[in-house]
Amino acid sequence: MVIISPILEREANTDLIWNTAVIIDNHGQVKGKHRKNHIPRVGDFNESTYYMEGNTGHPVFKTEFGNIAVNICYGRHHPLNWLMFGLNGAEIVFNPSATVGALSEPLWSLEARTAAIANHYYTCAINRVGTETFPNEFTSGDGQPSHNDFGHFYGSSYISGPDGSRTPSLSRTRNGLLVADLDLNMCRQVKDSWGFRMTMRLEDYADDLTKA
Repeated sequence: MVIISPILEREANTDLIWNTAVIIDNHGQVKGKHRKNHIPRVGDFNESTYYMEGNTGHPVFKTEFGNIAVNICYGRHHPLNWLMFGLNGAEIVFNPSATVGALSEPLWSLEARTAAIANHYYTCAINRVGTETFPNEFTSGDGQPSHNDFGHFYGSSYISGPDGSRTPSLSRTRNGLLVADLDLNMCRQVKDSWGFRMTMRLEDYADDLTKA
């Protein structure tokens, strides 16, 4: 078993706080960590007031079960984030999330699935369920009335393959366990069939991305 554990990381020397995922291999050894690249500034999820933007790049961790990466929560809205994990050799990319309805739910079934197709790897879209209520009301300074919860975390976790296939989603309201067999040969087969790597022409985008 490989464990991917999202944590709040406080840097010992500076007290900086990071949204971090730690990867522990099947021998109990820490393989490494990834700090969240993209920090949201949206309503109650204005994490820029306490989290730093990640500085670990797009690491891929070699395990006995495949090459894995972690695209933390809001990072799924950034296509280049997904792309870089693929360029670095990921075969499975996990997207641990804590996201509520309204803005994000219409996108939930699409983003990880299209990322799997475009980058010829598996994606695991993981979301918590339930509602977390706080004793004191708060406001996020976005004009909304004060409230004491973030809204409903809608779960609906699923796995997508590089061929566009996907598992059924777990429940919106109950915790669950999703078990699936992943054939990593499919990553190479899809990449070769479509010729994605040969036709990417990354150099055509490099200058414009630098200027942007």
